[in-house]
Amino acid sequence: MEKLIFLDTETTGGDTMTDRLCQVCYKISDGFHTEYFKPPLPMSVKAMSITHITNKMLQDKKAFKGSDMEKELGFLLSEKILVAHNAKFDCEILEAEGLTVPRSICTFRVSRFLDSDNVIPEYNLQFLRYYLELEIEANAHDAEGDVKVLCGVFDRLLSKIMEDGKSEDEAIVEMLEISSKPVLFKRFNFGKHNGEEIGAVAMFDRRYLEWFLSKKLDEGGQDEDWIYTLQHYLNK
Repeated sequence: MEKLIFLDTETTGGDTMTDRLCQVCYKISDGFHTEYFKPPLPMSVKAMSITHITNKMLQDKKAFKGSDMEKELGFLLSEKILVAHNAKFDCEILEAEGLTVPRSICTFRVSRFLDSDNVIPEYNLQFLRYYLELEIEANAHDAEGDVKVLCGVFDRLLSKIMEDGKSEDEAIVEMLEISSKPVLFKRFNFGKHNGEEIGAVAMFDRRYLEWFLSKKLDEGGQDEDWIYTLQHYLNK
């Protein structure tokens, strides 16, 4: 695991174009590194309600830009593979702060990929924590707590990939490959077509797939896996 850096950010909001980080936690071989920062814009009420980080808590903190952690992360990300849940978001936030993320593993996407029959109802980090029955003491929606859960989820996914005889290094290479492209779902695990194969639904209820695709695009196109899947079955 020397080549990996497990990381989570807490931010002022959910828009990577405008929001900025206010807390970072990463874990490498020597343990956890956690720090709060004063962002260049205030926390949104929504973000405070999720993270319980307030503007008052951050008012005397230093900025991330120019901090020791910024310099440390710049070096670590150039040397190691970032592991994050919904890595696209964390990568975009880090890049908005001026850092470069050359390689990343997304445990959200790997979880979806390995769940080939779409059995798991949700893939958010805390849902997986309890669905996989991980015995971890951690506060949800706190960067350090989320990194602890992230490590547990990663270990479970790594073990699953290694079940067919792959080495740890080979499994990590496979996780990198999975994380680099959208997942193609086979069946719905929600809604009126719950349990049905998506290809079959496309044959008799194409309008549903078109509606769902339009909905995902209207949400900003963040869910690349479902957009890719729906476009695939609609031949778009």
